Amino acid sequence: MDRQPITQAGYDKILAEIKQLEEVEMPQVREAIKVAREEGDLSENAEYHGQREQQGMLQAKIYQLKSRLSNCVIVKKEDLPKDVVGFGTIVTVKDLSDDIEEQYELVGPGEEDYSAEPMKILTSSPIAQALEGKKVGDQAETEIPTGTLRLEIVKIEPAE
Repeated sequence: MDRQPITQAGYDKILAEIKQLEEVEMPQVREAIKVAREEGDLSENAEYHGQREQQGMLQAKIYQLKSRLSNCVIVKKEDLPKDVVGFGTIVTVKDLSDDIEEQYELVGPGEEDYSAEPMKILTSSPIAQALEGKKVGDQAETEIPTGTLRLEIVKIEPAE
């Protein structure tokens, strides 16, 4: 797997989430397990089993976030090319099926936001993969659930 680009801010955001899970939420669950265990018979103790399940889910989330970070490389946006679509750019595209223009900002893990304007999409997403490396005037296509999405690059600008 290729290492994914990420900004320092995105890296710090994921790191803060890991710290919150490890230092706040996990100790709370351990304490709840201890209290539930003290209530006696564990075979019929729903609270105990529920907290053990919660502990497992938290641990899985921590591992997932750490794995995500281990596959990232911190990149400074100012060091990136400005004339091609890639991490740290905002690209305006025209959908060739209906001539509607949309904007996407290509971001790293932890920075995606599908309700933002422009929509922040992961560099690993199918649309970003299709656009990556293209210049203004180039066309790209990718498969989406409703068929083939055909786009033309209208404008490329560096993200803030």
